[in-house]
Amino acid sequence: MTEFLQHLVNGLSVGTIYALIALGYTMVYGVLKLINFAHGDVYMVGAFAGLYISRGLGVDQEPSLAKAGVVFIGAIVICAALGVAIERFAYRPLRQRARLTALITAIGVSFLLEYGFQLPPVIDGEVPFPPGPTPRFFPEPFARVDFEPFGVHISNYDIVSLVVAVGFMLALQYIVYRTKFGTAMRAVSFDASVAGLMGINVNRVIVWTFALGSGLAAAAAILVAGSRPSINPLLGLLPGIKAFVAAVFGGIGNVQGAMVGGLILGLSEEYVAGYLLSSYRDGIAFALLIIVLLWRPEGLFGRVRAEKV
Repeated sequence: MTEFLQHLVNGLSVGTIYALIALGYTMVYGVLKLINFAHGDVYMVGAFAGLYISRGLGVDQEPSLAKAGVVFIGAIVICAALGVAIERFAYRPLRQRARLTALITAIGVSFLLEYGFQLPPVIDGEVPFPPGPTPRFFPEPFARVDFEPFGVHISNYDIVSLVVAVGFMLALQYIVYRTKFGTAMRAVSFDASVAGLMGINVNRVIVWTFALGSGLAAAAAILVAGSRPSINPLLGLLPGIKAFVAAVFGGIGNVQGAMVGGLILGLSEEYVAGYLLSSYRDGIAFALLIIVLLWRPEGLFGRVRAEKV
């Protein structure tokens, strides 16, 4: 029983991270019908943004909750700005082109971020910029405290990650379904042209959608880097793909679906690794993707929409 509960805690911890990243995929797809493959790399940029801010504040020498808050908010703001810049300069000029064009552009932006961060540094310092391919140590933003209730190992980092991730997901749920902006976002998602005719500023909705999704990716990155403190420019590759699988599993374009998909994927990985073979941990994500595409292509919470031809 103790082992089962330990896997449950670990699975929820990983699943909430996947859910936070998956929300970015699903929101962008909802308003633009674009799979933003650069989203996993925005997650990576969030981790490095947190690293630069941490070093600037001296978190590695004197960690504190106040500094952790500054690192957290600073990384979210930087990634939100990056998401807005990507939308403005990479995707908006292609909005009227074929979807395949935007999809290829998204892959190009992904490679630009991944390999751009591995170039030789142009700004020297304790951590140069770009940081290069060498893995970097992310300092713990606050002191770690471990607990063992009922024999289950859990740290204050696990608790903070779970509480913050759930808080962000509930806040996003409120924004999407209880605010004017959320109403505008759902209108753009349903039909951007008609939403524009009804007086909704479509460009503004799309920009804020990118900002929100990128901010959530940064939040996930800081939560992970704080407890698994090795980061590198390819950090976002696998979590990005798994979060995409989670979004598809839940029904891409559906906020609740992304949350449930992320949690199911995290728990599946943990129980497969714990009770079968740890080498199957990464494979379970793609097995789930294949099963969903065969059984229910629109995902658990997705809806089939007829398209005019």
